[in-house]
Amino acid sequence: MKAAPCGGAARLRTRNGRRLLSSRRSFLTQTGGGIGLAALFSGLPRGWVGSAFASDAPETAQLRCGIIALTDCSPFVIAAEKGFFKKQGLDVTIAKGANWAAIRDALSSGDNQFTHMLLGMPIASTMGLSGSPKKPLVVPWLVNRNGQAITLKAEWKSAVQSDPKALKPFVDRAKKLGEPLTFAMTFPPGTHAMWMRYYLAAGGIHPDKDISLITIPPPQMVANMRIGKMDGFCVGEPWNARAIADKVGFTSVATQEIWKDHPEKVCAFTGEFAEKNPKTVKAVLKALHEASVWLDVMENRPEQCEIVSRPSFINCDKRNILPRLQGKLDYGDGRVVEDAFPMHFSRRNCNYPQPAYCRWWLSQFRRWGMVANTPDYEGVAKQVMRTDLYEEAMKEIGYAHGGRDDTPWTMFDGATFDPKSDPESYARGFAVHNLKT
Repeated sequence: MKAAPCGGAARLRTRNGRRLLSSRRSFLTQTGGGIGLAALFSGLPRGWVGSAFASDAPETAQLRCGIIALTDCSPFVIAAEKGFFKKQGLDVTIAKGANWAAIRDALSSGDNQFTHMLLGMPIASTMGLSGSPKKPLVVPWLVNRNGQAITLKAEWKSAVQSDPKALKPFVDRAKKLGEPLTFAMTFPPGTHAMWMRYYLAAGGIHPDKDISLITIPPPQMVANMRIGKMDGFCVGEPWNARAIADKVGFTSVATQEIWKDHPEKVCAFTGEFAEKNPKTVKAVLKALHEASVWLDVMENRPEQCEIVSRPSFINCDKRNILPRLQGKLDYGDGRVVEDAFPMHFSRRNCNYPQPAYCRWWLSQFRRWGMVANTPDYEGVAKQVMRTDLYEEAMKEIGYAHGGRDDTPWTMFDGATFDPKSDPESYARGFAVHNLKT
């Protein structure tokens, strides 16, 4: 319901736009000249008096949300399918994109108002890196942790398993023959690219010199491996599990083994939209919060899979989605474990847009030559990671979050990132790099 314009006719409308009362005069006439006003308002929910509900309403109610066919699109889908967006006064259409570039462009152009996005993409777009048109994007919400993996072709099962160092002889041999191996990720500045680069470099393999690194959209990974287009890839679920089911590959490592409990996807808006529509942004976050809490009840995960597996969303057999969501990690090479860090959506302060994550990403952009000079680590992190919007939204619903966290973390190669230390020194400290000076 929209607020009446100041000094004008009191046009109260339903959500479908039907006019209820056309003017103050007709309003007073129909309520007995104002005598019944007190009685009328006494029957309304607390918060309506004084136009409080109108002032709290989203500035823009009809929205389009972009997603890619991955398990971690679930909070957006569940918020739509379970009515959590509607509960916040939003009419949201879920729009599945073909690839991450299309998702980025639809957000930048205004076709979509918010979107499922790889952490790293909003940073690159804000800075105009890696072919991204310069467009300030903001992240007031982290969608999930964990739940991605690196898949290698099936013939390496017994030879490589989880150790990238065991992959190096195959890489060296192919390079010597002039036929470098090909590995795929989903978008150059995104999470899958960074996990693949980090994994290869930990094995002494230079991702820009020793192999060919290509971009393939997530749903196309398995088909491209089947025809021999690549030797390995990094992508989100369920496509790693699908590669095992189709007997074309095996999981070398889950990304939560590279960085335990790592951040992954984000909910992004353009800076311009967030500036003009802060109440809308916060309404989206409140709906995503409710969806994320629902998703982290493990008993709900079978229903989650029933919903997100549909053709309009992931379009994948739910049997390839559910096991890894439940922590049942079958690598496809004989290793089977109970995963202590499966994909999750709310627990452990998951959704707070930590500036430290932006600084780590910038250190990797620097390491791999995507940024030619020392970036403004603090400035970019403050611009992109909108902790203020997150905190305001959660305060309004009374949710006690964990707040900012600058605790150091250690990657699987033993390198520790301390958010309170100099990220440029960290970026310069790797043996395998493409750093420009």
